[in-house]
Amino acid sequence: AVVSTQSTGQMRLCYQTKDYIRTSIISKKISTKYFDSKDTDELKMRYYRQMIDLNLHHKDYLAVSKNYHEIYTTPAVKENDAQWKEALQRVVIFLILSEYDNEQRDMLARVKADSNLSKIPYYQNVLTCFDTAELLNWSILKEVYSSHLKSKAGQATTPLDTEDNWEVLRKRVVEHNIRVIAKYYTRISLSHFASLLHLELKEAEDMLCKQVVKGTVTAKIDRLDGIVNFTKPRDT
Repeated sequence: AVVSTQSTGQMRLCYQTKDYIRTSIISKKISTKYFDSKDTDELKMRYYRQMIDLNLHHKDYLAVSKNYHEIYTTPAVKENDAQWKEALQRVVIFLILSEYDNEQRDMLARVKADSNLSKIPYYQNVLTCFDTAELLNWSILKEVYSSHLKSKAGQATTPLDTEDNWEVLRKRVVEHNIRVIAKYYTRISLSHFASLLHLELKEAEDMLCKQVVKGTVTAKIDRLDGIVNFTKPRDT
């Protein structure tokens, strides 16, 4: 379908009236290949900002990260230091808020390979934390990065200005740590497992069960002996 101001306007109207299903339908009718044409920057950014609103409603953080990446790669944005830095920062934030899977890992590798990332060092560092097979201490991570990942006076708000998103990030840290433990342990006591995660026993067990269900790790809990047994997936 031809992209037009009218079609993006229809998306906006449907979103504002909370007709999210119709907003999704209209968005799928728009061919994003059109944005490869010249003089489409304004329309492209309008479209992706509306997609960001829609994907935020669905809490699809990986899609939001990809939407911001499209804005980041827009020629008009790339020519403006402040704009591309803000866009790339949001790419990183929503990427680390995303659930771990192959698609998220691919996107992480793509972003890490971007030379511009070194120009926003705190974002580069926090992204590297999630790409390193080492346990993360949530309290320290929040203390170190909160002042840099939150907005300052006079600046535009950031996704990590809300406590809800910090709670999502806390869960991503726990999930990361579970994968790290599964990498280095084949057998561990539940109490030691919980202490490594800095969690109460019940939450540690619940978080592990969720990761097993998702297929992120392979483990069995022997509740009688209080032991977690990790096994390696067959394809590794």
